[in-house]
Amino acid sequence: MDLKQHIRQIPDFPKPGINFFDISTLIGHAAAWRTAIDRMADLVRPWKPDYLAAIDARGFLLAAPLAIPLGCGVVMIRKSGKLPGKVKSHSYGLEYGTDVIEIQDDAIPAGRRVAIIDDLLATGGTIAAAAALLRSSNAIVAGAACLIELSFLKGRGKLDMPVEALLAYDSD
Repeated sequence: MDLKQHIRQIPDFPKPGINFFDISTLIGHAAAWRTAIDRMADLVRPWKPDYLAAIDARGFLLAAPLAIPLGCGVVMIRKSGKLPGKVKSHSYGLEYGTDVIEIQDDAIPAGRRVAIIDDLLATGGTIAAAAALLRSSNAIVAGAACLIELSFLKGRGKLDMPVEALLAYDSD
């Protein structure tokens, strides 16, 4: 099955010049969604993760069903102020400013293997920040997996872990 046929591209969203890769059409098609999860499980399985660290928000959509065939737990990496209880935070630079992501302080026991899951790899900044946050919890970052990689943005080059992407787009 050609999964790219199930991903809609929306030009000039959320602002002019951005080509948005919309996965809602993929997750809305049961057979395509099942195929995507099965294929992603095959990419992540060799890392033997204890946990999947899902990046807010579309990473949640992937990590939850992906954890079932992998037999592992899911932890959420969220934007600041969204998680209850004690959290660890990590601030990172964006093109214009900074952002903060958080994880619950007790989400991952030290020494556990974690795979980072997100829908899209663009510049690599969010995944790199997630890896730093996980490492501050003494987790072992086994790799990062995404549904889509915008390879023309060269985000993978900023990451110091194995990276897998189910689909790659070479230009916008």
